[in-house]
Amino acid sequence: MTSHPTGDDAGAAPSPATGTADGVADSRPAAEDSAAEEASAAGSDASATDPAGAAATQAKRATRGRHPWAAVAAAGGLGAAGIVAALLLGGASPLTVAIAGVLTGLLAAGSLITAAARIAPEHRRQPAAWRWLAAGSLTWLLGVGVRPVADGTPFVLTFADLLMLVGSLLVAIGCGLSVKPPAYSRGVIRQATDAYLSAASIFAVGWLTLLGPAFRKAQDAGAFLFTMALPVVCLLAACAVAPAVVASRSGNRVVGLTGVGVLGAVTVSELATALARLEGDAPPLAIGLVAPAAFLVLAAAPWTQRERPCKPPPALAAVPSRVLTAAIPLVLVAVATVVITMYGVTGRDGTLAVAAGSTVLVLLGRLFVLLVETDGMRHLVDAGERQLRRLAENTGDVVLVCDHDGVIDEIGRDVEAMYGYRADEPVGRSIFDYIHPEDVPDLQALLRRIADGDEDGEPRSSRRVACRVRAADGTWRPSESVATPHIRGDDLILVTVRDMSDQVALRNQVTHLTFHDGVTGLPNRAYFEERAREVLTHRGAGGAAVIFLDLDGFTAVNDSVGHASGDYLLGQAARRLRSAVRSDDTLARWGGDEFAVLLEVGTSGGDAQTAVDLAERLVRAVSSEPFRVADRDMALTASVGVAFAEDGLTAGDLLRNADVAMSRAKDLGGRRVEVFATHMHADVVRRLEIASDLQRALVENQFAIEYQPIVDLATARVTAVEALVRWCRGSAFVPPEQFLGPAEDTGLIVPLGEWILREACREVAAWRAQGWEIGLSLNLSVRQITAPRFVETVSEALAESGLPADALTLEVIEEMLVENAEDTIGKLSRLRALGVRLAIDDFGTGYASLAFLRQVHVDMIKIDPSFVSGLGRDDTLTLLTRTIVRLGHDLGLIVVAEGIERPEQLELLREMGCTRGQGYLVGRPTPARGIDSLKLTTLQNTR
Repeated sequence: MTSHPTGDDAGAAPSPATGTADGVADSRPAAEDSAAEEASAAGSDASATDPAGAAATQAKRATRGRHPWAAVAAAGGLGAAGIVAALLLGGASPLTVAIAGVLTGLLAAGSLITAAARIAPEHRRQPAAWRWLAAGSLTWLLGVGVRPVADGTPFVLTFADLLMLVGSLLVAIGCGLSVKPPAYSRGVIRQATDAYLSAASIFAVGWLTLLGPAFRKAQDAGAFLFTMALPVVCLLAACAVAPAVVASRSGNRVVGLTGVGVLGAVTVSELATALARLEGDAPPLAIGLVAPAAFLVLAAAPWTQRERPCKPPPALAAVPSRVLTAAIPLVLVAVATVVITMYGVTGRDGTLAVAAGSTVLVLLGRLFVLLVETDGMRHLVDAGERQLRRLAENTGDVVLVCDHDGVIDEIGRDVEAMYGYRADEPVGRSIFDYIHPEDVPDLQALLRRIADGDEDGEPRSSRRVACRVRAADGTWRPSESVATPHIRGDDLILVTVRDMSDQVALRNQVTHLTFHDGVTGLPNRAYFEERAREVLTHRGAGGAAVIFLDLDGFTAVNDSVGHASGDYLLGQAARRLRSAVRSDDTLARWGGDEFAVLLEVGTSGGDAQTAVDLAERLVRAVSSEPFRVADRDMALTASVGVAFAEDGLTAGDLLRNADVAMSRAKDLGGRRVEVFATHMHADVVRRLEIASDLQRALVENQFAIEYQPIVDLATARVTAVEALVRWCRGSAFVPPEQFLGPAEDTGLIVPLGEWILREACREVAAWRAQGWEIGLSLNLSVRQITAPRFVETVSEALAESGLPADALTLEVIEEMLVENAEDTIGKLSRLRALGVRLAIDDFGTGYASLAFLRQVHVDMIKIDPSFVSGLGRDDTLTLLTRTIVRLGHDLGLIVVAEGIERPEQLELLREMGCTRGQGYLVGRPTPARGIDSLKLTTLQNTR
């Protein structure tokens, strides 16, 4: 979870490498080696990027297997040898002690300062601790160096003693800083009381054995107390720091333990010195050299190597080390109590002493049991916290500990992988430095709620908040944080931070796919409908307009070049339309080849004209130039409908009106703009009603056929009839132009056309059976031709009726050849192969006539009535009609003029050489029973 190792190991003194393979001491501190070892265990390739780390790793491997206390033991042995040598050689005791103290103190201070300067920068605790130890060594050596001179002064407590006292306190501070306090460290009061109990117990035993008799012999009680001040203070200092250092199980605690040993050696040495002063003698030389020997060991301590974490002895494995350490004051109190009790038994009031002693012993036993139970609970809490941290880290979350003000105390290593920060970089800084300013108030409120508890007085619980965290690269990462009161203390908060960038990106992608079209990248129908509702809600009536656009002829693109190319064309069309609309307009793909535009307008005529102008720009954008698709140019046009919002009009009705206007523009031939009017909706409703009645009309046989004669203009003989369908809905006659369109749209034109074909073939076949050589003409629609069994249906109708195939002429209009041209031409060719004749109806009004004449052999062309109506009145139309007649003759085709209504038209057509004619002048549509009277009708009789 954090960047520091768990437990006491995190702040323990480092273990430097002892030496290289050739025995030369390695000057690299153990903290660097420990860091390299941890990096290697974590899988990092430290040696590849850090030469110093590689050197440390090599030194560690060279000294693998050596015990971390080897250098300390060697220094201790050297010190013991020095003491023995001093005893054998003799010499003045104070001067020898002073020289040894100065030399070993200088060696210890120099060694600690050098090691602190070379330690790895990420280990911030050890350099500070070792500098305190170095300062204490220097102060102590000053005191021991000037003691031979200071002992000649009349003061009981000399300035040399004060220097040594200060030096001992500095060494104690360094020992305390050399190890990091455990997660559940003891309070200051408890630590002070434990130190006092330990020191008092040792002092009590010492008083009964050594100090008491000396005090009774002393002539001056004040001088005795001052003399004992230095060893007593050293004893208190040692007892204050020893539990924390001893409880640490890190392999890097060697320096701290050695410092505690120095304090113990100074205490023993100064106690012997104080007793010797009271006796008026010099202290023994061996006792005086104990402290210098300890400083010699301290000089070697920073350069020891930790091979692996220290483990408790097997016999004590079931009892954590901190239990034994915490029990030391109680053990010392128990020892002191036993000694005092034994001393009391020999006195006059032995019973009272035994009772008091046994009570204290029982109380101490109970406290020890309670201590073991408490430590077990702490162990469970520690294990739970470690599991929680590992679980959070394994899920990819960043775990940090901060206070109620947001200052980060610890943070997990995953912060580097997730946000790019080094693990130690955010420590000590405010969490708000990394939170987006807009999210800071929410996070501050969350921390306050955790600190103050719930409003209903319930215990504080976890809180969740979404925020944006700044990564090292400056980007803001959407994150989700969960804050929980830390079990370590009320002033700490445990926070887990999860990077939600992938989830947010996925959610945004899903949202985009939900409301955008995958082909064009434009908003889709769902988004457009929601946007229209929002605009109408905020703007009200007259505040919006909707434009619907349909690509004319797009179906032929899909059929000719495939749907993939059709999608590519739609993408091109979307880009053109996007460039034509304004930046604040909403352009969407409505579906298929339809697009929609939502624009906000006012209620004035100028604003309404803006919408119409935009619609016309859209038409020009589509038809301005062909689309390049599949290495060919596709020329398309657009049908556009415009509708404006009105009072009481819903968004759905507004969209419907625009769609109706667009359909109206398409019905009128396309490439135009239509503005919705109320009658358009009425027409649509009427068409829907007609479409719904068509099915019933087919079932109930409400349709009838009328036949219009086609006559030979030279002989006035009826050569053929054209079958025309009629619908009587009840007593009302429905004009063909009102129901043929809905029948085509609904597909009912297919069964209706099949009925007309079979019925007309049956009637004409009957007339031919009576000896009247007459032909039949039928108009075809697009739906009929594209029906799956169209050719088979025609063949079956001819076979059932007995009508010869050459007596049937099927008429198609030129626009049918544009949409699905390949399939249409193929089916017409198959009909031609059956013997059926083909005719082009309304010839001259389309743009594919000549191309069709080249691809399919036709037998007849029918001149559109718009040309015939201008004969004798419009020279241009007269010339065009004459040209068509001449073209038909040159191609060997029968030319039929439609719409003959005036005699002068008939005379001009005869003069042009037109062979056939059709119109009210030569014959009106009539039911089948009226056709028999036309058998002997002549052209003269029609005048």
